[in-house]
Amino acid sequence: QCPGIQPLCVDLADWDATEAAVSAAGPFELLVNNAAVALLQPFLAVTRAALERSLEVNFQAVLHVSQIVARQMIALGVPGVIVNVSSQASQRALRDHAVYCSTKSALDMLSKVMAMELGPHKIRVNTVNPTVVMTDMGRINWSDPQKSAAMINRIPLGKFAEVDDVVNSILFLLSEKSAMTTGSSLMVDGGFLVS
Repeated sequence: QCPGIQPLCVDLADWDATEAAVSAAGPFELLVNNAAVALLQPFLAVTRAALERSLEVNFQAVLHVSQIVARQMIALGVPGVIVNVSSQASQRALRDHAVYCSTKSALDMLSKVMAMELGPHKIRVNTVNPTVVMTDMGRINWSDPQKSAAMINRIPLGKFAEVDDVVNSILFLLSEKSAMTTGSSLMVDGGFLVS
């Protein structure tokens, strides 16, 4: 569908490799940070490995890739947009999600600080915060009918999100139609957070 897109395959936990790959791929005007892991464990059973991996992917990688791209935008004097994919879990505690909820909350605050500091350079930064999305990761963590029913019952629209629901929200935030929006979190949660 998008022949101009060239994917890069890099371990985001490897800062040097990420720096080299992303720097060589620029310049950029738009960035969507969407990499994430959901290593679900009860609070009392959280392992160091799960915590470190979650922080590497869900938080540190966003910070690092955004730094690389924002520096390029500033050096070239071009306006830009960064959208970070967060989660409804940044706003509401979920059982077995201690690390995931925490990394997504940290991502929301990082995005606000980025919006404040990058705004004078004409770089907008926002998050989208979806409910469960029917991706491979979503299916793995929400395939138990009893578990998924409990979550769906808390969503006024009565369903999980589809990939297009999130993509369309991201496209809006990347577009000039949201030219005055920065530092915001766009909830794509079917009303979960108001229930």
